[in-house]
Amino acid sequence: MWFWLAVTALLFWSGSDLFSKIGCRDNDKYAHLKMVIAVGVIMGIHALYEIFAGGTVVTWHVLITYLPVSLLYISSMTLGYIGLRYIELSISSPICNSSGALVAVLCFLTGTLDDSIEGTMRLAVIGAVALVCVGVIGLGIVESREDDDLRRARQEASNYKYAKSWLALFLPVAYCLLDAAGTFADTFVLDKLAGEAEAAGLFATAEECSSYAASSANCAYELTFLFAAVCCVIYVAFIKKQKFLVKQEGPKYIGALCETAGQFAYIFALSDTSHAAISAPIISAYCVASVVWSRIFLKEKLSWKHYAMIALVVVGIVMLGVFDI
Repeated sequence: MWFWLAVTALLFWSGSDLFSKIGCRDNDKYAHLKMVIAVGVIMGIHALYEIFAGGTVVTWHVLITYLPVSLLYISSMTLGYIGLRYIELSISSPICNSSGALVAVLCFLTGTLDDSIEGTMRLAVIGAVALVCVGVIGLGIVESREDDDLRRARQEASNYKYAKSWLALFLPVAYCLLDAAGTFADTFVLDKLAGEAEAAGLFATAEECSSYAASSANCAYELTFLFAAVCCVIYVAFIKKQKFLVKQEGPKYIGALCETAGQFAYIFALSDTSHAAISAPIISAYCVASVVWSRIFLKEKLSWKHYAMIALVVVGIVMLGVFDI
């Protein structure tokens, strides 16, 4: 079952990339906020289901404690949605998905890397981080130095033209930085919540306390996203008086469903700890599928230099996935 869950997470998260791109690439300067609304609504529905049907307990203390992490994740996703208007998905997805490499760097710098990763394994992690960094930097160099005529020629089939812009590269990099910060902080906050549950004697084992912390924190994150969606509705619909057209909003909600379903499959795939070392790299490679979908459905075409740099990033991400970084 773990294998099919891992593949399911890969397909849904790459699908989320594809439909989010479709939903955000129109000439609508509020498309990113409408995407936040879509994701917030779907996540909010899922959170309410988990609370009222699944029995997950979410307190104000959990909401407030997890709030900084939630804000980092939501901010990163919002910037990512803005970035989809300025650059090909084939380029942005590998950059955004490089956040795991930054988490590894933070773990190295703070001495919090898993003690079981030592010797040759530690060198492999360092090598994976190096590959991701070289690939991302290389993507930026290739993108910024590409000849304008070649750029126009390869973008002809997609009917979407992307000009050279510092913003096009800055936004996915900003997503990567914020997502990495959220992931890094996530571990400490979850440990804190699990420790509080254990100290209060809520559960018999430490594993049950950790499970409680993870499920409660996830619901807290989804409820915070729902609140962000409500704020965006007030701003977009009532202050800016923008219309919501079914044709434009449809892909956004499909992307939101894919995002939530991918997260659900991801959690259960990694819950099978005996196969986590295999399922993690499968899931981590979802940006490969995103590149494939962008080539097939969005007609995006990159130069061989782009693909070479993307290959370095993907190899590094998969290596980090092996160690579940």
